[in-house]
Amino acid sequence: METITWNDFEKVELRAGTILEVADFPEARKPAYKLTVDFGPLGVKQSSAQITRHYTKEELPGKQILGVINFPKKQIANFMSEFLVTGLADEHGDIVLTAIDKPVPNGSKLI
Repeated sequence: METITWNDFEKVELRAGTILEVADFPEARKPAYKLTVDFGPLGVKQSSAQITRHYTKEELPGKQILGVINFPKKQIANFMSEFLVTGLADEHGDIVLTAIDKPVPNGSKLI
């Protein structure tokens, strides 16, 4: 594991956002959803997330998550991802979202 400095960490824009919409993403190679997330003053952004094993489309709207919003946009199939949804792999390699347990303002930075 490489050690980084505090300055390196401060460059990563890990921000809170609220999921507004969830759509199927059948064009993705692995099962995924398209998420639309409100990052408050930083805008509404879209991303793809391989979280279909643990979450239904119906339970995700309103959930606050943590996303990296300063990576370059990335094309996934026919979709342009604007941020990285963060999560952790369970014992089977399926993604569990990095969630926020108490409401914070959208756009709040992880400190």
